[in-house]
Amino acid sequence: MANDAALRNSLLWLAAIVVVVGICTQSMKKMIATYVLGVLGIAGILLPDWDYFNRDFSRWAYPVTIEERDSLSPHGSGFLRFANSPLRLAVYSAIYGYAMYRWWHYVSS
Repeated sequence: MANDAALRNSLLWLAAIVVVVGICTQSMKKMIATYVLGVLGIAGILLPDWDYFNRDFSRWAYPVTIEERDSLSPHGSGFLRFANSPLRLAVYSAIYGYAMYRWWHYVSS
């Protein structure tokens, strides 16, 4: 991962959210559910090698060649990585939106 600071900050924010959920709900199960959902969300956004997946789908079974690595333009972190793929943005929004919806119903009940 190119930016370890983003991972570190995300995990710190997740820890703070887990503590707040624990204080508000007094439930260890809800704290664990919040932690698991948060770690999966962070891993899904920050950890994949996006340069690898930004290639043509038919090339995913093969390693990245030097020419492909050199031709890839450096993308910034955050939302700029999703700018070239609206389908990926829509899928991620749907999956994480549904996960947050289900988490909110579980935590608020």
